[in-house]
Formats: sequence, C-alpha cells, structure tokens
Amino acid sequence: MNWYRRTQGGWLLQVHAQPGARTSGVAGLHGEALKIRVAAPAVDGKANAALIAFIARELGIAKRMVSVEQGASSREKTLRVSDTAVHPASLFPAE
Repeated sequence: MNWYRRTQGGWLLQVHAQPGARTSGVAGLHGEALKIRVAAPAVDGKANAALIAFIARELGIAKRMVSVEQGASSREKTLRVSDTAVHPASLFPAE
C-alpha cells in the first residue's frame, strides 16, 4: 500500500483532499493517495481542520495526534499520525 508508511513515531499518510463535499468520507484511491471528501470549504484552514477531525474520528484517536506535514494549501497533502497503536489501513479496508 503506497498511500501510507510507518515512521518511528507513527504514520505518514498521502491524501488527496476534496473540499466542499456534501459529507466527509473516503472516496477511494487517487493515484498513490487516499482520496477523502471533506465537508468544509477550502477557506481559512477549515478544510484542513475538518480533514484532521475526520481522520482522528475514523482512527479513534485525539485530533492533536493528526497534523498536516506538507501541503497545507494544496489538495495533495501528507498527514502525520502520531500514534503507533492505530493502523491507517482501517481507513480504506477494501484493499
């Protein structure tokens, strides 16, 4: 699986975010990134905050454990999940 990789302190996730969606949810793969629809506009960091909240909720961890590592103003993002007890494959179990 190319959209996530383990690091010493957790995981790095490659995400293609689609802001302004009707509801938040995983939409499948987009190249080598996990495509996530975000129910927030890409204005003033609202989409990033909603993306972080969605990932944290789906993984069952605190929002402070998820951060945008790269691509804060882009649809292509690298997210850091600072929890080694969770596995990102649960976000897209179809693989």
